[in-house]
Amino acid sequence: MSKVSRRAALKALGTTAALLPALSQDGLLAFARIQAGSAASTPKVLSTSDFRMLEALVEAIIPTDERSPGAKEARVADYIDLLLSESDAELTLQWMGGLAALDREAVSRFGLPFARLDAGQVDAVLADISKNELDPGTPLEQFFVMTKQATIRGYYSSEIGIHRELRYKGNQFLQEFVGCATEDGKDCPHCGQRSSGRSPQGDRGDPGEII
Repeated sequence: MSKVSRRAALKALGTTAALLPALSQDGLLAFARIQAGSAASTPKVLSTSDFRMLEALVEAIIPTDERSPGAKEARVADYIDLLLSESDAELTLQWMGGLAALDREAVSRFGLPFARLDAGQVDAVLADISKNELDPGTPLEQFFVMTKQATIRGYYSSEIGIHRELRYKGNQFLQEFVGCATEDGKDCPHCGQRSSGRSPQGDRGDPGEII
Protein backbone atom coordinates (compact mmCIF):
# COMPACT_ATOMS: atom_id res chain seq x y z
CA MET A 1 0.00 0.00 0.00
CA SER A 2 1.26 3.49 -0.83
CA LYS A 3 -0.96 5.44 1.56
CA VAL A 4 0.81 7.24 4.38
CA SER A 5 0.03 6.69 8.04
CA ARG A 6 -0.44 9.84 10.08
CA ARG A 7 2.61 8.97 12.18
CA ALA A 8 4.78 8.45 9.09
CA ALA A 9 3.56 11.74 7.65
CA LEU A 10 4.58 13.62 10.79
CA LYS A 11 8.01 12.01 10.75
CA ALA A 12 8.45 13.06 7.13
CA LEU A 13 7.25 16.62 7.68
CA GLY A 14 10.66 17.98 8.68
CA THR A 15 12.24 16.53 5.55
CA THR A 16 9.66 17.98 3.19
CA ALA A 17 10.30 21.45 4.56
CA ALA A 18 13.83 21.28 3.19
CA LEU A 19 12.85 19.90 -0.21
CA LEU A 20 9.82 21.98 -1.16
CA PRO A 21 9.32 25.70 -1.66
CA ALA A 22 6.99 27.27 0.89
CA LEU A 23 3.87 29.30 0.22
CA SER A 24 4.26 33.03 0.66
CA GLN A 25 2.20 34.83 3.28
CA ASP A 26 -0.22 35.86 0.54
CA GLY A 27 -0.42 32.24 -0.57
CA LEU A 28 -1.14 31.04 2.97
CA LEU A 29 -3.88 33.64 3.31
CA ALA A 30 -5.38 32.49 0.01
CA PHE A 31 -5.24 28.89 1.22
CA ALA A 32 -6.98 29.86 4.47
CA ARG A 33 -9.76 31.58 2.50
CA ILE A 34 -10.23 28.51 0.31
CA GLN A 35 -10.58 26.28 3.37
CA ALA A 36 -12.95 28.68 5.10
CA GLY A 37 -15.34 28.80 2.14
CA SER A 38 -17.46 26.11 0.54
CA ALA A 39 -17.01 27.21 -3.06
CA ALA A 40 -15.79 24.80 -5.70
CA SER A 41 -12.10 24.97 -6.48
CA THR A 42 -10.95 27.34 -9.20
CA PRO A 43 -7.36 26.30 -10.00
CA LYS A 44 -4.90 29.01 -10.91
CA VAL A 45 -2.44 26.79 -12.81
CA LEU A 46 -3.76 23.28 -13.34
CA SER A 47 -6.52 22.42 -15.79
CA THR A 48 -9.80 21.16 -14.35
CA SER A 49 -9.03 17.57 -15.37
CA ASP A 50 -5.51 17.71 -13.92
CA PHE A 51 -6.88 19.21 -10.70
CA ARG A 52 -9.43 16.39 -10.30
CA MET A 53 -6.70 13.84 -10.90
CA LEU A 54 -4.54 15.53 -8.27
CA GLU A 55 -7.43 15.45 -5.78
CA ALA A 56 -7.76 11.70 -6.28
CA LEU A 57 -4.01 11.22 -5.93
CA VAL A 58 -3.55 13.18 -2.71
CA GLU A 59 -6.60 11.51 -1.13
CA ALA A 60 -5.07 8.12 -1.95
CA ILE A 61 -1.88 9.18 -0.17
CA ILE A 62 -3.60 10.57 2.97
CA PRO A 63 -7.14 9.17 2.98
CA THR A 64 -9.98 9.91 5.36
CA ASP A 65 -9.97 7.74 8.48
CA GLU A 66 -11.82 7.48 11.79
CA ARG A 67 -9.68 10.26 13.28
CA SER A 68 -9.87 13.00 10.67
CA PRO A 69 -10.73 13.77 7.03
CA GLY A 70 -8.17 13.12 4.33
CA ALA A 71 -6.19 15.26 1.94
CA LYS A 72 -9.05 15.98 -0.45
CA GLU A 73 -11.26 17.56 2.20
CA ALA A 74 -8.22 19.40 3.59
CA ARG A 75 -7.98 21.05 0.14
CA VAL A 76 -4.44 19.82 -0.43
CA ALA A 77 -4.89 19.97 -4.21
CA ASP A 78 -5.67 23.68 -3.82
CA TYR A 79 -2.52 24.07 -1.71
CA ILE A 80 -0.41 22.49 -4.46
CA ASP A 81 -2.04 24.60 -7.17
CA LEU A 82 -1.29 27.75 -5.14
CA LEU A 83 2.27 26.55 -4.68
CA LEU A 84 2.64 26.12 -8.44
CA SER A 85 1.21 29.61 -9.01
CA GLU A 86 4.17 30.98 -7.01
CA SER A 87 6.81 28.63 -8.49
CA ASP A 88 8.96 28.83 -11.58
CA ALA A 89 7.93 27.36 -14.91
CA GLU A 90 10.25 24.36 -14.55
CA LEU A 91 8.50 23.06 -11.42
CA THR A 92 5.08 23.62 -12.99
CA LEU A 93 6.12 21.63 -16.05
CA GLN A 94 7.35 18.80 -13.81
CA TRP A 95 3.95 18.60 -12.16
CA MET A 96 2.04 18.73 -15.43
CA GLY A 97 4.33 16.12 -16.96
CA GLY A 98 3.96 13.89 -13.92
CA LEU A 99 0.17 14.08 -13.99
CA ALA A 100 0.15 13.30 -17.71
CA ALA A 101 2.42 10.29 -17.13
CA LEU A 102 0.19 9.06 -14.30
CA ASP A 103 -2.88 9.29 -16.52
CA ARG A 104 -1.11 7.37 -19.29
CA GLU A 105 -0.18 4.66 -16.81
CA ALA A 106 -3.79 4.34 -15.66
CA VAL A 107 -5.12 4.17 -19.22
CA SER A 108 -2.45 1.65 -20.22
CA ARG A 109 -3.27 -0.66 -17.32
CA PHE A 110 -7.01 -0.26 -16.89
CA GLY A 111 -8.32 1.63 -19.91
CA LEU A 112 -9.49 4.51 -17.70
CA PRO A 113 -8.05 7.89 -16.70
CA PHE A 114 -6.62 7.98 -13.19
CA ALA A 115 -9.46 10.05 -11.73
CA ARG A 116 -11.96 7.32 -12.72
CA LEU A 117 -10.10 4.34 -11.23
CA ASP A 118 -11.62 2.51 -8.29
CA ALA A 119 -9.76 2.20 -4.99
CA GLY A 120 -8.16 -1.13 -5.82
CA GLN A 121 -6.91 0.09 -9.19
CA VAL A 122 -5.49 3.26 -7.62
CA ASP A 123 -3.66 1.18 -5.02
CA ALA A 124 -2.25 -1.07 -7.74
CA VAL A 125 -0.85 1.88 -9.71
CA LEU A 126 0.57 3.64 -6.66
CA ALA A 127 2.11 0.46 -5.28
CA ASP A 128 4.17 0.17 -8.47
CA ILE A 129 5.28 3.80 -8.71
CA SER A 130 6.14 4.00 -4.99
CA LYS A 131 8.16 0.79 -4.70
CA ASN A 132 11.47 2.60 -5.31
CA GLU A 133 10.57 5.60 -3.18
CA LEU A 134 13.97 5.78 -1.47
CA ASP A 135 15.77 5.79 -4.82
CA PRO A 136 13.29 6.74 -7.56
CA GLY A 137 14.54 6.07 -11.05
CA THR A 138 11.74 6.79 -13.52
CA PRO A 139 10.06 10.18 -13.95
CA LEU A 140 6.82 8.69 -12.62
CA GLU A 141 8.55 7.39 -9.49
CA GLN A 142 10.12 10.82 -8.97
CA PHE A 143 6.72 12.44 -9.43
CA PHE A 144 5.21 10.21 -6.75
CA VAL A 145 7.91 11.23 -4.26
CA MET A 146 7.36 14.92 -5.06
CA THR A 147 3.59 14.54 -4.71
CA LYS A 148 3.86 12.67 -1.42
CA GLN A 149 6.09 15.40 0.01
CA ALA A 150 3.73 18.15 -1.14
CA THR A 151 0.71 16.25 0.18
CA ILE A 152 2.21 15.95 3.65
CA ARG A 153 3.25 19.61 3.63
CA GLY A 154 -0.16 20.77 2.45
CA TYR A 155 -2.11 18.55 4.82
CA TYR A 156 -0.27 19.80 7.89
CA SER A 157 -0.66 23.38 6.69
CA SER A 158 -4.45 22.98 6.60
CA GLU A 159 -7.04 23.59 9.29
CA ILE A 160 -7.95 19.91 9.21
CA GLY A 161 -4.35 18.77 9.57
CA ILE A 162 -3.46 21.25 12.30
CA HIS A 163 -6.60 21.28 14.43
CA ARG A 164 -8.57 18.12 13.68
CA GLU A 165 -5.65 15.74 13.17
CA LEU A 166 -3.01 17.19 15.49
CA ARG A 167 -5.63 18.56 17.94
CA TYR A 168 -3.59 21.77 18.21
CA LYS A 169 -5.26 24.13 20.70
CA GLY A 170 -3.14 27.25 20.21
CA ASN A 171 -1.79 29.69 22.79
CA GLN A 172 -0.20 26.88 24.76
CA PHE A 173 3.50 26.44 25.30
CA LEU A 174 4.61 22.88 24.64
CA GLN A 175 8.09 21.79 25.70
CA GLU A 176 7.80 18.90 23.27
CA PHE A 177 5.31 17.58 20.74
CA VAL A 178 4.35 14.15 22.02
CA GLY A 179 1.71 13.28 19.46
CA CYS A 180 -1.43 11.28 20.16
CA ALA A 181 -0.99 8.18 22.31
CA THR A 182 -3.73 6.36 20.39
CA GLU A 183 -1.13 5.96 17.64
CA ASP A 184 0.52 3.47 20.04
CA GLY A 185 -2.72 1.69 20.93
CA LYS A 186 -3.22 3.57 24.23
CA ASP A 187 -5.77 6.02 25.60
CA CYS A 188 -4.44 9.53 25.00
CA PRO A 189 -4.13 11.88 28.02
CA HIS A 190 -3.43 14.84 25.69
CA CYS A 191 -6.43 14.92 23.35
CA GLY A 192 -8.81 12.71 25.35
CA GLN A 193 -9.28 10.10 22.63
CA ARG A 194 -9.66 6.48 23.63
CA SER A 195 -7.72 3.74 21.94
CA SER A 196 -9.54 1.40 19.61
CA GLY A 197 -7.52 -1.41 21.13
CA ARG A 198 -5.51 -2.01 17.98
CA SER A 199 -1.78 -2.47 17.99
CA PRO A 200 0.43 0.17 16.31
CA GLN A 201 0.56 -1.98 13.16
CA GLY A 202 -3.21 -1.67 13.00
CA ASP A 203 -2.92 2.11 12.68
CA ARG A 204 -3.84 2.90 9.14
CA GLY A 205 -1.29 0.61 7.64
CA ASP A 206 0.14 -2.83 7.27
CA PRO A 207 3.66 -4.29 7.04
CA GLY A 208 3.77 -3.40 3.35
CA GLU A 209 2.88 0.23 3.83
CA ILE A 210 5.20 2.78 2.27
CA ILE A 211 6.40 5.27 4.87
